[in-house]
Amino acid sequence: MTARAEPSEARLSPDHIDAKRLLSDSAPAESNRPIEVIRKRADFLAANRGKRFVTANFVLLAHKRRDTHPIPEQTIRFGITVTKKIGNAVARNRMKRRFRALLAQALPGHGITGVDHIMIGRKADTEADFATMKADLEKGLNHLAKKLAQRC
Repeated sequence: MTARAEPSEARLSPDHIDAKRLLSDSAPAESNRPIEVIRKRADFLAANRGKRFVTANFVLLAHKRRDTHPIPEQTIRFGITVTKKIGNAVARNRMKRRFRALLAQALPGHGITGVDHIMIGRKADTEADFATMKADLEKGLNHLAKKLAQRC
């Protein structure tokens, strides 16, 4: 007879870690800006009216929230969209995991406060390495910060 681990003792795989906890754990100590996940369809649709930065692997959207929005101004929010055009569930989930890891590393230092960030996956011939995607994301965040600053 084998002993089963109690649920409290069972270890979760990295895929099951809550994205919010993942982002808060990876944020540098000097970054006190809260990071949240966008979950409502209306917020995704609103972000589609914002500025965009296109790469071979993803499209990055940035949309400044209106002043009357219930989310505090200093909060950074992100959302991830990967459609069925990308591939089967395994491919889509892998892309979403990579996007969450990229955002966990990039948003605390390069994220724009008061802005919703959306990453939309694009189908590419070959999967880009993580360092290239991280460089593209940081370049995109800096580019969008300049574009949004010009608009204000």
